[in-house]
Amino acid sequence: MNQAISSPDAPTAIGPYSSALRAGQLLFISGQVPFDPATSEMIDGDIAAQTRRVLQNIGALLEAGGLSYASVVRTTVFLADMDDFAAMNDAYRTFFAEPYPARSTVQAARLPRDARIEIDVIASYA
Repeated sequence: MNQAISSPDAPTAIGPYSSALRAGQLLFISGQVPFDPATSEMIDGDIAAQTRRVLQNIGALLEAGGLSYASVVRTTVFLADMDDFAAMNDAYRTFFAEPYPARSTVQAARLPRDARIEIDVIASYA
């Protein structure tokens, strides 16, 4: 049986989907954008600040699911501008340790609420 996971320290879903869903030994975290969970508003700041906010939101969902960043096996990073890659990567690497999760990074034509970054995650209980 699938189990929805949420956290007061992460933004609520803005549509008909779960912020995170446990399915067996996997936790799927829906794409997170740089919303402040207290206000549900996009934070100000450069791509590094926005990357940190997204990963903090992901961390809250991981914790609510009983996991940590070390449990993450796959991420997908969507950038509005691939020129932000280096700064995003510098902020991203501070949340993970080796062995790093598998990752794809793509430039998207447009992200929800015109965010500059969105990240989704798959984590494992195994």
